[in-house]
Amino acid sequence: MIALRTLPALTVGLMLSGTATPALAKAVAAAQCAGGWAGSVQYSRSQSNSNTKTEQRVSGKGTETTNWSMTYDYAAQVAVRATPNPDVSIGKANISLSSVSTEAKSAQDRYICPHERTPRAMSGSFVTQSQTRASGGGLEADVDISMDSDGAYTVGVRLPEVQGTVSGSNASSFSGQCTPKQGVSNSIADMPTTIDGVRFSSSGEHRVNPSTPNQLSGSHSVTAYGVTETLRWNLRRCGGALRLVDVKFEHMRFPNWGEWAEINEQTGTIDGNLVQMTAVVANDSPEEKMATVKFRDTYKGDKWDGARPDGLLEEQTVTVPPGEEREVTFEWDSSGYAWYDDGRPRVTQRIKAEVVDSGKKVDETTKNLKVAPKPVVLVHGLWSNWKAWESWQNILTTGHSYDWKAFPVGQVAQHGKMSTGEEVLNLGPTNTIAENASELRSYINYAQKDRNAWHIDIVAHSMGGLISRRYIHAVMPIYPDGKPQVQHLVMLGTPNMGSRCADLISVPLEATDRTMNALRELRPSVVAQFNAEHTNRKGVEFSILAGNPLPAVCYMYDRNDSVVTVPSAIWTIEDHAQQDVFHTNMATAEVFSSFVKPRVALGPGKQKASPGSGAGVGGSARARLMLLGVEEAAETGSAKADFSKIVTLAPGQTLDVSIPVKEARDLGVTFVAANTVSATLIDDKGAVAGTNLTGKPEASQIFRSLLVARQVAKGNWTLKLQNTDQSEREVVLSTWSTAN
Repeated sequence: MIALRTLPALTVGLMLSGTATPALAKAVAAAQCAGGWAGSVQYSRSQSNSNTKTEQRVSGKGTETTNWSMTYDYAAQVAVRATPNPDVSIGKANISLSSVSTEAKSAQDRYICPHERTPRAMSGSFVTQSQTRASGGGLEADVDISMDSDGAYTVGVRLPEVQGTVSGSNASSFSGQCTPKQGVSNSIADMPTTIDGVRFSSSGEHRVNPSTPNQLSGSHSVTAYGVTETLRWNLRRCGGALRLVDVKFEHMRFPNWGEWAEINEQTGTIDGNLVQMTAVVANDSPEEKMATVKFRDTYKGDKWDGARPDGLLEEQTVTVPPGEEREVTFEWDSSGYAWYDDGRPRVTQRIKAEVVDSGKKVDETTKNLKVAPKPVVLVHGLWSNWKAWESWQNILTTGHSYDWKAFPVGQVAQHGKMSTGEEVLNLGPTNTIAENASELRSYINYAQKDRNAWHIDIVAHSMGGLISRRYIHAVMPIYPDGKPQVQHLVMLGTPNMGSRCADLISVPLEATDRTMNALRELRPSVVAQFNAEHTNRKGVEFSILAGNPLPAVCYMYDRNDSVVTVPSAIWTIEDHAQQDVFHTNMATAEVFSSFVKPRVALGPGKQKASPGSGAGVGGSARARLMLLGVEEAAETGSAKADFSKIVTLAPGQTLDVSIPVKEARDLGVTFVAANTVSATLIDDKGAVAGTNLTGKPEASQIFRSLLVARQVAKGNWTLKLQNTDQSEREVVLSTWSTAN
């Protein structure tokens, strides 16, 4: 039973400085209600101790180490029910106890056995454990609620004894003894025990809220000598038969689908995760009641959208027996809730739960739920590494908050590291696209575990887009929620139909048995086969940005970014855009703001329904290219080099390379070199026909090209190369032309 020691002159208890304000007077009037307190009280007691000591053995030749640990967890949930007597309520407690004490001893010694000359190592270990378990349900408990004249109140509990059991075990093992000794293992059968009752109360420092005088909620905790006792309460009176006891949020622990865990309010959940929302409804009346529970998306208190009406997420009906509680649960898809539909960050989601009795709202609770954006996995391209994305964590933080995390593949190498050449002109062995996709798989798994995220976005530069397409087609899972693991693949300058630059530079390398997988797999003929085999997008949204600052390079006459032409990038991808940006300048804050963010910062209203796990490229490549006004054959044929050479420049060296030129409509030179190497093309008359110089933007590109866009006659030209570096540098070059 519950005893209420409420002062007769409650008016005095709610007055401040001896004067009752109109608001207080109104609150006092509201407080004069006939009914006992109802609600819930939780008590917990926890303790954890450990100790380790090491002592010398009596022999002086060994040690004995003792490790002792103890945990104690006691929890009581008290359901408080009102009665017609305003001074009396009924308390029923569910109590559980778990206590474990473990002592482990290990002894080490050295001893010379009979008939032996050298001491041998001997050891023994001994483990003793005792466990106490107790539980009880529906036990009568006392809750004492007292109010003082200054508005302060105290909540106390008196919990009954509970019956339990004590069990134990001991085990020993030995090694090295002169006479072998067998270890033992014994269990102690359960023995009944009684757990003493508990008395605990709050400090008396809590005060009645004048605006809600018939509601008491709070907590009180005390820690002493390693023991922590905590009391929490949520009580009300004159509130009707039905009330909300609790609202909680859970999400699934990646990678275990169906394993639900409570969401920590500070860390929240991740955009795209399923959230299980549960409302606990109590019936304080002596009759069975039918309640309607509504979960709402509420904007109240929001800086920008505070005037927006609440949105209904779910509505369910539940029957609650007299004096009992029932849970109402539903799964909510959080996709998009890290953002507003206009792209603004949505740092906190507010969820309101309402209880409706016979068409009238009788109780409500609003709780915050943080929804952080999906992690962004960043995939670098040819002759690159994770540092290409080094600034992107700051970019994402500025775009939303520190909860928007960037995961550049390879930054934490033990979780996956791709091999695409590492840096420009590293011509050593590399992984294949398939092998790099396997590394990408490992890194995505790492990102998901780190953030507990079931869904991610990928931003890929250059060849990273092909690696990501391979991953999606061959490896990426579809989860039971029907959504792909990757929501969006945003590609920047990806050669989706290959690059003839790879043709031209592969020729001299392959002629010297220096085939490089990463470069070879960018050749248009190889990518054409890749496209034929990798058609399944599995419902992932594809987007592509094509750079168009240059006219012709690498025997490619469409606008391009110095590596990839616009048609090769766009391919069959419906969501595409063009910008005046070089290939190596795409992983920037400007490109993020203008192209990437609008495609990944999608609010709930911008989410697209998944087209299904079998979604392919959708439409023929020829049809797409015809819309662009270019021939399909523009990228599929191979670029044949007129002349190829590999030269080595000493530090500071200038070298003239003689180039045979045939009669043609134009002349192009494509080469790969460090940006410390300058190139000047001189025609057969001694005139400068083109330059690609250190310090200029074009010198920072992966493939560097010089184009003479005029008729040329047969003859010998000169390519003057100058190495301004203090290190030896290699230059790989090819020339190309269009026949008359």
